[in-house]
Amino acid sequence: MANTLYDRTIAFAGICQAVALVQKVAKDGYCDSDALTTSLKAVLNTNPANTLEVFGHESDLKLGLECLVNGIDSTPAGSEVTRYIISLMALERKLAGRRDAMAQLGDRLQMLERQLDHYELLDEQMISNLASVYLDVISPIGPRIQVTGTPAMLQQTTTQHKVRALLLSGIRSAVLWRQVGGKRRHLVFGRKKMIEQAQILLARI
Repeated sequence: MANTLYDRTIAFAGICQAVALVQKVAKDGYCDSDALTTSLKAVLNTNPANTLEVFGHESDLKLGLECLVNGIDSTPAGSEVTRYIISLMALERKLAGRRDAMAQLGDRLQMLERQLDHYELLDEQMISNLASVYLDVISPIGPRIQVTGTPAMLQQTTTQHKVRALLLSGIRSAVLWRQVGGKRRHLVFGRKKMIEQAQILLARI
């Protein structure tokens, strides 16, 4: 994997997109299906030729790029986005240190890829299967990510499955972020450069 500002921006936009969708689903129970497809497909794209191929095209990450540019601020919604991102990155670091969990994750993802022969990606059963991978493999590593939203929505099984499937996608992008050299210092000192890169990408979408 290349280790450039472009690659880090793409990977980080992947995290942002998953988080923005978690926020939307938790609040409203639904979200943009194209953005959802991109995020869930990324989970199953485990052997990409390059960073962008994980997601498809730059335009498929429009929501994530917009969230990167505008969504990480001091507003309540912005601080919620930040909390989710930090939590996902912390979970991914714990996952990286657990070879047993990484092996289990690899096995489960291979099973999911085979299930795509029988189900559409956005089929409720497929989303439920993705969610169960998060619940069985990622959640036990802890700490749990507290998702806030509309209580009536969060009580619905389909919402819970979508949220967990999207958190799994966030973990996938966090793994990618680390693979392309992303480090905490890039978030602290290099965020302005990533925002500028994201603005360039948005301008050409």
